[in-house]
Amino acid sequence: MKNIFRHFLVVCTHRWYVFLNCCKLGIPFRGLVHDLSKFSFQEFFRSAKYFSGNCSPIIKERRDNYLYSKIFIHHTRRNKHHYEYHIDEYRGDIVLSKIPHKILLEYVADTISASKTYNKHNYTTDMPFKYFSKVSERMFMHSMSIEFVKKLLDEFSKNGFKNLKFKMTKTLYETLSKEYSDTEMIELYSLNNKLNRIRIDQGIVEEKMR
Repeated sequence: MKNIFRHFLVVCTHRWYVFLNCCKLGIPFRGLVHDLSKFSFQEFFRSAKYFSGNCSPIIKERRDNYLYSKIFIHHTRRNKHHYEYHIDEYRGDIVLSKIPHKILLEYVADTISASKTYNKHNYTTDMPFKYFSKVSERMFMHSMSIEFVKKLLDEFSKNGFKNLKFKMTKTLYETLSKEYSDTEMIELYSLNNKLNRIRIDQGIVEEKMR
C-alpha cells in the first residue's frame, strides 16, 4: 500500500514538471495529456509493485521478468512521445518513421522532467543531454528525430528554454526534415541472413542490464 501512494506521488510530480516544460515549449495540451495511461489499471498497480523511487519501475520489472516488461508494452503503445510508437516491421527489418514536431517537443519535456524527478536535488541542466546522448546510440529512433532532440537538449543545457520558443524549434524541425527521408530501415534480418534467437537466463539479464 505504501508503494501505491509513493508511485502516485512520483507520477503526479513528473507530470507536473512535464506540463510546465511543455508550456515553455509552446505545447501546453501535450503536457495535459502526457502519460495518462500511467493511471490505467494495467500500468498503475504493476508499476507500484516494481516501484523504487530512483528509476522507472520498468527497469526493475525487466530484471525480474527476463527483460520483458508488460508496463513498457502497454505504455509505449498508447503514448506517441515514445519512439517505439513510431516503429514498424517489414519482412524481418525495422522501419522507422519521423516523429512529428509537437510529439518530439513532448519527448524533450519528458526527458528533462524525468532527469529532475529521479535526480531530485542532484539535478543539473546538462543531465538530460548527457543521458540522451548515451541512450540514443541504442535507440531505434529515426536519425532526424535523434538529431533534433540532441540539438534541443544541448541548447537547454546551455541556456535553458530561452532559445527554445515554439517558432524557433518549428523552423529547426522543418530545416532538418528536408535533409532526411520520411522513413529509414534497419536491416536486421539481412545482417546474418538469419535472426539469432537467444534463450534468456538470469546471466543474460544481468549482462544486458549493465
